[in-house]
Amino acid sequence: MTIEQSRDEVAEQQEPWRDKRRYLWPLGTVMPALPIAAYGLVHATGLELFWWLGPIILFVVLPALDLLIGRTSDNPPESERARLEADRYYRWITYLFLPVQYVSLVFSCWVWATQGLDLVSTVGLALTMGVVSGIAINTAHELGHKREENERWLSKIALASSGYGHFYVEHNRGHHVRVATPEDPASSRLGENFWTSFLPRTVWGSLRSSWHLEVKRFARHEQTPWSLRNDILISWAMTIVLFTALCLAFGVGVLPWLVVQAVVGFTLLEIVNYLEHYGLKRQRREDGRYERVDPRHSWNADHTVSNLLLYQLQRHSDHHANPVRRYQTLRHFEESPQLPSGYGTMIVVAVFPPLWRRIMDPKVVAHYDGDLTQANILPRKRAKILARYGLTDTA
Repeated sequence: MTIEQSRDEVAEQQEPWRDKRRYLWPLGTVMPALPIAAYGLVHATGLELFWWLGPIILFVVLPALDLLIGRTSDNPPESERARLEADRYYRWITYLFLPVQYVSLVFSCWVWATQGLDLVSTVGLALTMGVVSGIAINTAHELGHKREENERWLSKIALASSGYGHFYVEHNRGHHVRVATPEDPASSRLGENFWTSFLPRTVWGSLRSSWHLEVKRFARHEQTPWSLRNDILISWAMTIVLFTALCLAFGVGVLPWLVVQAVVGFTLLEIVNYLEHYGLKRQRREDGRYERVDPRHSWNADHTVSNLLLYQLQRHSDHHANPVRRYQTLRHFEESPQLPSGYGTMIVVAVFPPLWRRIMDPKVVAHYDGDLTQANILPRKRAKILARYGLTDTA
């Protein structure tokens, strides 16, 4: 090594770390504009197919880009965390999602009310708006974990279009406490069918859990939960006011499509929940409590494009181990179990249970080195699944 090379290396080490994706993060604000883009493409090309732009982007274009561009597993230095999290540029990217989301919602109602779409096109636009509402729940997820009061309120606003405001309570105070345990309604179990088992269990279980958490919070102060300070009631009231205002502005005919897009939005959330912790389980310690959450308890995906569009939601292991970390500082861990592709692809796989089990069950087996007694298994299938791998139930 020459003296000049040595000096160059020292100089390089002294330079501050730079986020190579800094000016790509605003791509996340493109997603909520999908209904507007769909309208423009339909009128530019005459192809009604583009009313289905949301599903096309999420389930075709995004998986293709993830496959083409691949993964990014580099981490920001821990020494840069404070500087990155103090940089308000990253916060404003999440803030800007909301006005675009609501412009798209109003625009969609205008289209449903005035443009005379046929049924197929109307459904396509509802699904496209549903994709926006689903991604908005992810934005609410990023904002709702933060300590700043304004960001917590923005989280509730983002959830209003999907009618899933109780997520704000259940995710932060329920899911993060019970994640990767049989008690968590949002942690899927090995052998669990998404449609017939997980979806009804998580929707009802999360709703019930969130209400119990709020009742418990008010009971500590000997107060009734039927209060305007109840986060669930506030969030549901916001949805009612929003939908009522849109019906008054555009006619009650838009209400069925508002409901459809809301159902699509929270179903996308629950599919993502399904794939984030499938089969993973925290073990009990000698004192009977569960071990601390660590990167082994969430499935990760480092696919570059989908992480840019989803505020690095796919670096889920670090998020659960360190919930208040902002998206720009989330890290890849080698010990985290890895999904074979990004969320767009895996959502498609998850809606076909036989295909999902064929791909993911062997990965759960490999993660536990063949000892599935450590996995979170659907109780009614536990003995059958263990027997398949020559194991005896010791639970």
